[in-house]
Amino acid sequence: MPTTSPKSQHVLVLNCGSSSLKFAIIDANDGHEIISGLAERLGADAPSIKYKYNGAKTVIELGANQAHAEAINTLVTLIKDHNLDEYLTAVGHRVVHGGEHFTKSVLIDDAVIEGITKASSLAPLHGHANLLGISSAQNSFTGLPQVAVFDTAFHQTMDEVAYLYALPYKLYTDYGVRRYGMHGTSHYYVAGQTAKLLNQPIEQSNFISAHLGNGCSVCAIKDGKSVDTSMGLTPLAGIVMGTRSGDIDPGLFNFLTTQLDYNAKQIDNLLNQESGLLGISELSNDCRTIEEAAVAGHKKAQLALDIFCYRLAKQIAAYMVPLQRLDALIFTGGIGENSDIIRANVIKQLGYLGLNCDEQANLNARFGTQGIISTSDKIPKAVVMPTNEEWVIALDAANIVKEL
Repeated sequence: MPTTSPKSQHVLVLNCGSSSLKFAIIDANDGHEIISGLAERLGADAPSIKYKYNGAKTVIELGANQAHAEAINTLVTLIKDHNLDEYLTAVGHRVVHGGEHFTKSVLIDDAVIEGITKASSLAPLHGHANLLGISSAQNSFTGLPQVAVFDTAFHQTMDEVAYLYALPYKLYTDYGVRRYGMHGTSHYYVAGQTAKLLNQPIEQSNFISAHLGNGCSVCAIKDGKSVDTSMGLTPLAGIVMGTRSGDIDPGLFNFLTTQLDYNAKQIDNLLNQESGLLGISELSNDCRTIEEAAVAGHKKAQLALDIFCYRLAKQIAAYMVPLQRLDALIFTGGIGENSDIIRANVIKQLGYLGLNCDEQANLNARFGTQGIISTSDKIPKAVVMPTNEEWVIALDAANIVKEL
């Protein structure tokens, strides 16, 4: 039986990927996770659900080829078995792409489903999975409000000089081709937490946030609002990622099709699944594996890390143009929170900004620990700030339900 109170606002948060489902029940008031887990390898031979409840970790094996709907059905049973369903007030869904239509979190209805469907073409793998998760949750939790929280919403404050591409303007007006950006809930959360850490109003804070994981993006935050970000129309653009190339010469498409006889599907797979850290190292997309190999003398692993850090530092430097003044550089995400090697390398390349890495503080800031890792008391500071996108989703869902 969970610990609760009349004021508790427990929200089931669902984050559906193409072959996975991350979930948690969170008290929106304080971010406390009642239960959390991950269903993975959905649609494959050996799918499973791993979850943590009351400090105990459990694995549920699913039948072969079971997908999102079956995983959510199993999750419903799990929630009821632990008597957690009576405390739920809403279901919050992470939706990767909201296009221009969605500038904030919304209660899901038929019109919202239609809007998400239209935007899903801009992030096909994520969009389809998000819609599957919403449909399955609506069928399983018929009495609960369902709320969509968009990765792109935080970036809707960007000016057109930042979000427009230098393409024929009608591609924007007729088809919505522009920079949207992702990881908005993460950038929003860590900016607010860093402002608290530095004891300054978010409305007067200028940050550069680097969300680094298998997917990576950098965001320029001026006076608490996103003014530029590295991901674009889709999550493929920007800096080097785990398996994604990041920015490339668009002429590559013509070269691949005319010289190497690639088709569109092969190019998409090349840029999204075979590139990035994996493509350069020819070893792995996991930064931990690459770091270990680099220490052992693997030259391509070291090259992958060097390219990753160089492109990241260059992107951070570029965002001094819209910001002019920087209060803090924020590292977050799986790599950003845990790789002292990446952080030290990037900070070293940005020394001209006045940043210097405190070696011990940098080593200490791992495994969910926040802190300042720069040596000087002066501005700007380098900060490690663990992200909590799930709490943002829960809080947004709870606030919308309050207004019903």
